Amino acid sequence: MKKLRKKVYITAGFNTISMGTGRSEFNPKKERPGLEYYIETAGKGTVAQINDVENIDEGVIGNFMAARFNKQANLPGFIPTIDEKLQYKPAISVEGACGSGGLALVTGLKSILAETADTVLVVGVEVQNTMKALYGADVLAGAGWYQKRKNGHAFFFPGQFSNRAGVYYEKYGKEYAREGMKRWFVNAIENARLCETAQEHENKVPDLYALYDKFKLNGETFVDHLTVLDCSKVSDGASALMMASEEGLKKLGIEKKDAIEILGWAQVIRNITNEPPDYTEVTAIKKAAKEALDSAGLTIHDLGTIETHDCFSIAGILGVEALGFAEPGKGAQFVADGHTARDGKIPINTTGGLIGWGHPTGATGVHQAVTIWEQLTGKAGAAQIKINPDRPYGMTINMGGDDVTVVAMVYKKAE
Repeated sequence: MKKLRKKVYITAGFNTISMGTGRSEFNPKKERPGLEYYIETAGKGTVAQINDVENIDEGVIGNFMAARFNKQANLPGFIPTIDEKLQYKPAISVEGACGSGGLALVTGLKSILAETADTVLVVGVEVQNTMKALYGADVLAGAGWYQKRKNGHAFFFPGQFSNRAGVYYEKYGKEYAREGMKRWFVNAIENARLCETAQEHENKVPDLYALYDKFKLNGETFVDHLTVLDCSKVSDGASALMMASEEGLKKLGIEKKDAIEILGWAQVIRNITNEPPDYTEVTAIKKAAKEALDSAGLTIHDLGTIETHDCFSIAGILGVEALGFAEPGKGAQFVADGHTARDGKIPINTTGGLIGWGHPTGATGVHQAVTIWEQLTGKAGAAQIKINPDRPYGMTINMGGDDVTVVAMVYKKAE
């Protein structure tokens, strides 16, 4: 099957602030912006970069749990709040847990490949600071098989990835693994400090290594094998972008120098009712990444930067191994040696990833694509890295649940 029968581009990306603890604007005791604000703000920031909203053919919204966090469904109806010209245009919402943003990208891509649209406005959004963390954990548990909830940790997903970390410690060494996870955290915060919309942008702790060491593992107060610094935070936010065919770019008045081209992609799922086949491997990510690279005709050694789904630091380590940058068990060392830092062999999560930038669950996959668009077109501001001309490609990996729903995409700057 030929996945890309025509060229498809991404352009005009926009992120709201990832709001939550860590931002000076955040006050849990005061009323905060809702779902409507984030959809409208991300959408308006995107359409301001095109010539006429009338040229948008369709809308897609990626979201995980607005029906529970916000008691709101029927999200496509909010697309016209972005601009009245979107009234009566087709729109759809998609859900795949924390991979909902990635599924929104795939949905827009398929519309363009099917030639039912030349231009698609893609929005990802989540507002989840509406509940205390423990209650929110019950909602987020829906990203896994909820039947396991009664036997799972109170903090369900931290518990799931704590289990993965515990097996990794046992197999490869606890202190060794923690050194890699520490460096992952430090990289995340250092990168987030360079991005004004990041949740950890204002983090000014002078010694991040010492901060990480200060937090001790304690299963009585949290989970057995992770601390809160190993976890992405609860976030409110939205990201949006335009997806277009070659004709669509012309309609939008966008030059190719301001766009990136999708070269390959993959969407895979793993049986949600099964335990991971190996707690020290993320097999769906491994399969999706290879399939996306194969469809682009590239290897990991062609990539200049990657946005990967580090909902927990151990997920980052396992992702590095799944991609093939390190052998099983060697990912922690690869990260500890600085190879995934912004000036390393393969810069990963250059605006902080889920741990540093934030994780508004339905928006994450879209935010990853916006970051790659910014990096490959030189629009990343203070977070800009140098793109090696010999490795001009970027990749995004968005995961829903515990390695259950995965979307991977490969990109290059448009020519």
